[in-house]
Amino acid sequence: MLLRHLPTRLTRFQRTRQPLAWRTLSTNGGSNEKSWYVTTPIFYPNAVPHIGHLYSLVVADILARFQRLLKPSRAVIFLAGTDEHGLKIQKAAKARGVAEKEFCNEISAQFRILAEKAQVSNTVFMRTTSDVHRNTVTDVWRRLDALGLIYKGSYAGWYSITDECFYTDAQVAPAPSSSTAPSNLSTPTPMVSIETGAAVEWSKEENYMFRLSSFRESLLAHYKSSPGAIVPRQHYSHIVSILENSPLEDISVSRPRSRLSWGVSVPGDPEHTVYVWFDALLVYLSGVGYPWKGGMTEGRERGWPVNVQVIGKDILRFHAIYLPAFLQALELPLQQQLLAHAHWTVEQKKMSKSLGNVADPFDAMEQYGVDIVRFYLAKVGGRWKDDVDWSESQLTKHSKELQSLLGNYFMRVTSKRLLATLSSAAPVSLADIAADSDSPNATLLTAARTLSSGVQTSFERLELSEALEKIIELLRLANKVLTDIAPWAPNTAPDTVAACYTTAMETLRVAGICLQPFTPLVAGKLLDALDVNEQNRTWECAAEAKEAGQVKGVRLF
Repeated sequence: MLLRHLPTRLTRFQRTRQPLAWRTLSTNGGSNEKSWYVTTPIFYPNAVPHIGHLYSLVVADILARFQRLLKPSRAVIFLAGTDEHGLKIQKAAKARGVAEKEFCNEISAQFRILAEKAQVSNTVFMRTTSDVHRNTVTDVWRRLDALGLIYKGSYAGWYSITDECFYTDAQVAPAPSSSTAPSNLSTPTPMVSIETGAAVEWSKEENYMFRLSSFRESLLAHYKSSPGAIVPRQHYSHIVSILENSPLEDISVSRPRSRLSWGVSVPGDPEHTVYVWFDALLVYLSGVGYPWKGGMTEGRERGWPVNVQVIGKDILRFHAIYLPAFLQALELPLQQQLLAHAHWTVEQKKMSKSLGNVADPFDAMEQYGVDIVRFYLAKVGGRWKDDVDWSESQLTKHSKELQSLLGNYFMRVTSKRLLATLSSAAPVSLADIAADSDSPNATLLTAARTLSSGVQTSFERLELSEALEKIIELLRLANKVLTDIAPWAPNTAPDTVAACYTTAMETLRVAGICLQPFTPLVAGKLLDALDVNEQNRTWECAAEAKEAGQVKGVRLF
């Protein structure tokens, strides 16, 4: 139940008594080239990182690395960070007996270390406790307030400390354990969020509100005109259904200072603290320097709007409805795409400290290697639609697959026996091999030549598992061709050995270039061994035939 106290001053918004014609601005204006901008969700550092945090980081890193290879002359901005305000932090710090900032410093550092350990190439690590971010939050608040979009009102609703947000009656349900329990009139029935399963409690307080209700039509129009704005499709359909079938209620954007002291103070009212989700969502702007003195010209150069926002499916509403409404109010272009991935589970159960089933990303990378874990996260988790079970046995299986198809293949084609035979063979060019249409080597070269375009198509659809599978398919074919020809056999002609070797080196070069976004350490080691210099590792180079340089056989794993 929401009782609204409308402000006394009349702004442009209130004088019209009608919703303004909010619109999504075009991103095509200006001749300056826009930087490519990708973001992860900013992580809540009330506990140490788990495998789900690494998943989001790796997914965004794969996209960032691909874009750098695709267009080396264009800047790529990659934001990660930590969301350090809110009641959970306040309580966790109190339980530890330390100040909130000290607590955040310690835990936030773990997320930085995780990114570095996993070879994540973020260019910005933004903390919401920074002065830069605080200035952005204050500026945006004042702009929205000046438009009459923020007002003070009494709010009553279901509040989740875990999710740091209010829910309406329609968004909560009795907790599963209590739905079949005998009724007890003296004890309220425990309630949970339908979307996240987090416990909620009834709360009533005086807060500042944002007029989200004024943006339903403009947001619906945006999504209707941009069917690819949310991936996968099921989440796009969910958001459109909400906008089509349910009125948007105004949302709380502050909490009384008496309940929440750890956060940004509401400008002009020190008795209230800016609500953590309003604060946190603005990190994507503060990370690229908003407000921009040079307007959207500077904003484009800094990367706005976001090209891809990588988020977990549980925070879709905040990024697909709340943030776009703020952006429309500020007359800023909306994010181009939201990639809402599923979650990693353990034995089909959500990871939880209380259950003791949290997969440690540091332990996984230490045991299996950074690239193997990245490979597994992308190959198994890169389909987005359904939750994926973290499995040590499956991780081992995929580790063996990559080591066999890539590592063992490279060792086989650079073995001493094969190289000894090769020394007596006449050199053979890629063009000569391709011209022999009856040779399996020609078939392999054709597959290698088209690999980068196929992988690029998958990247453009944000289908990372599919992209990686195309590379693996090429390596499977390469291994089959090598086994069928058997160049190490005593009766294999030296010219055939030469053709097989040249084809293998070209296949490995192309595969190495295409693997760079996924497994940067192994791909770099392979390309070094193939004598491919840095300038020749771009996506464009993967589509061009290149004769092998001075190859050094090395162990890749």
